[in-house]
Amino acid sequence: MNKTILAACAAATLFSAGCETVKTTNAGAVGVDRKQQMLVDSATIEQGAAQAYAAELKAARDKGVLDTDKAQLARVTTIAKRIVAVTPNFRADAASWNWEFHVQKTDEMNAYCMPGGRIMVYSGLIEKLDASDAELATVIGHEIAHALREHTRERVSRAYAQQLVLSGAAAVAGVSEGTASVANMVAEVTFQLPFGRDQESEADTIGLELMARAGYDPRAAITLWNKMASAEGDGRPPKFLSTHPAPKERIKDIEKNLPRVLPLYAKR
Repeated sequence: MNKTILAACAAATLFSAGCETVKTTNAGAVGVDRKQQMLVDSATIEQGAAQAYAAELKAARDKGVLDTDKAQLARVTTIAKRIVAVTPNFRADAASWNWEFHVQKTDEMNAYCMPGGRIMVYSGLIEKLDASDAELATVIGHEIAHALREHTRERVSRAYAQQLVLSGAAAVAGVSEGTASVANMVAEVTFQLPFGRDQESEADTIGLELMARAGYDPRAAITLWNKMASAEGDGRPPKFLSTHPAPKERIKDIEKNLPRVLPLYAKR
């Protein structure tokens, strides 16, 4: 057996030993129950996310583009708080997260929610799509779902696992390098690296239930993604779509899940 294979085997063994199988959320009415493999602990990701988000806020503030439209900020905050209020249906601890809501003035159509409930909505998403409250709830619910399921932690864990395979035991030290390294990884996942198809599907599905429970018509998810599809056809696809599956693919999945969440919306 050559050295490369030996290193890979040793790395795989170390990964298995240090990997934790977790259930981040309840299944909900939509039945999301995939178990996840985590190599990085949640506290480390939380600290890294806090640092990465603070850097983004500072950069936006320094450019004079943070929360400049108070009406947009109030609107996003109202929608997000209604969704946050129903997050305990998926995980009880989410109610005590230090949620933050901000709007960044930019033509980009994008939004994100970093671990721990750190939300940013780009004004281009609101303005260019002429988004209704329910359509905004689609996006915000989707992004909150990523945080509830700890998809960033999972994505960072997968990245470290790849390092283990490539570098062997020497890469294990990288898992505990500190918040600076993890903050960079969180930022990279947020802005550059795509989530996996399973993660995107979960965010769509959980987001659909969140918006329905919060009193937003889940059928607006279809109109939102149709608008995204139209924007994609204009030559420059929205930044939001650079890390997400094609709108037509996810619309089919949303239509399949609507019967599960429409009764929840009807109860509001």
